[in-house]
Amino acid sequence: MIKNPVGIDFSRKFDKELKKAPLEIKIAFRQRLNLFVQDQFYLTLNNHALTGKYKGYRSINITGDWRAIYTVSKINNKIIFETIGTHSQLYK
Repeated sequence: MIKNPVGIDFSRKFDKELKKAPLEIKIAFRQRLNLFVQDQFYLTLNNHALTGKYKGYRSINITGDWRAIYTVSKINNKIIFETIGTHSQLYK
């Protein structure tokens, strides 16, 4: 399980999807999360706002094909990772 940094939370859906992900994706996510905690807009993360069905969400790159999608709570400014998957899984 991932150690939960202050101000960051994970949805139940995210936890389930990450648990099913290959080991190399789990490792890559942990590394990217560490970068994210240091600087949310670190260039490698390609942090960007989404449109369409994910309007109001943001995405970061985990690998060339895997993405993690998150929101920022308007109530307490907490970051909530909502879902993780391949580009084709998420944007079909």
